[in-house]
Amino acid sequence: MTAHADPLDPQNASPVLWGPDLSGPPSVVLFDLDGTLTASGPGILASVRYALTELDRPIPPPAALDTFIGPPLLDSFREVCGMDDSQAQEAIAAYRVYYGHSGQFENSVYAGIPEALGALQDAGCVLAVATSKAEPYARSILDHFGLSQSFAEIVGSELDGRRTLKADVIAEVLRRLDRPADSAVMIGDRSHDVLGATATGMPCLGALWGYGSAAELTSAGAAQLVDTPADLVTALLP
Repeated sequence: MTAHADPLDPQNASPVLWGPDLSGPPSVVLFDLDGTLTASGPGILASVRYALTELDRPIPPPAALDTFIGPPLLDSFREVCGMDDSQAQEAIAAYRVYYGHSGQFENSVYAGIPEALGALQDAGCVLAVATSKAEPYARSILDHFGLSQSFAEIVGSELDGRRTLKADVIAEVLRRLDRPADSAVMIGDRSHDVLGATATGMPCLGALWGYGSAAELTSAGAAQLVDTPADLVTALLP
């Protein structure tokens, strides 16, 4: 068998290989939602602005506001807006007023995603969603865009604040699928996707069409960076 470079080295050329024998496509492919499957920024940012306005809080500058896309909301309200836990929970409640009504649908599917999902399914991969977004919203969004049927499992955080860490979400996906981590790969656009995957024992490919930068993803330890959903298919299906 041909020797392969370390699959966790961000500098490796495609394809990245995984599993106990480092061969073949992954059995399970986990996708982040925001910034990976859908361009959800407009609705998320509008919901954050609504929440902060309702609480008479200043709106952060655009660069800081953009960091709300992807990570758990509790962390973002605390870190970006300097809130304590109680204030952050109040902000999340206000956020959900707008987001639940319309913000979740101020969103669009990235070009090439449906085709990429189809190609991976045709190759026999089991697909799942692992998102820090509350699971009911994730299901609603994927239903809205006609993507739910592509996934064997859709897992997110709980509305009461449980299971917000990406590693916990990924672990729950694996539990529901009854699959080991070394049969899977994570696809995401932010550092918390990479770190969560690493914590659960799988590589993560960085999606450069999303909201994270190449520097962010590489620094977090992404196994490989891919520019487009088509490039992702090439990387996953040697």
